[in-house]
Amino acid sequence: MSPSATRPARRLASGTPLISRDAGRAAHLAEVLKAVAHPLRLRIIAILVEGDANVSELAERLDAAQPIVSQQLRILRGHGLVAADRRDGFATYRLVERNLEGLVACIERCRR
Repeated sequence: MSPSATRPARRLASGTPLISRDAGRAAHLAEVLKAVAHPLRLRIIAILVEGDANVSELAERLDAAQPIVSQQLRILRGHGLVAADRRDGFATYRLVERNLEGLVACIERCRR
């Protein structure tokens, strides 16, 4: 029997299994990373870390066409990373997956 077979499964403080020991969780997180691994979507998330914004505000800050920003937001919403709330006839987007704040902070420190 290998030494790792006798050890209890390690978990995060939240009780979530480590991805090194949970193939299903690793697959899910790979999908999250795919959703984030697009320059415009990464920038949208970075903006939403700072606070909620509507599509027009995002498009202006990103210097991108509103339909393109809407398309990228639809992808992020589909993965449950952002959500939209209706306010004054506008959809205002907010970050749902707050752990992305740490991911953005980590990526900001990358040198290349």
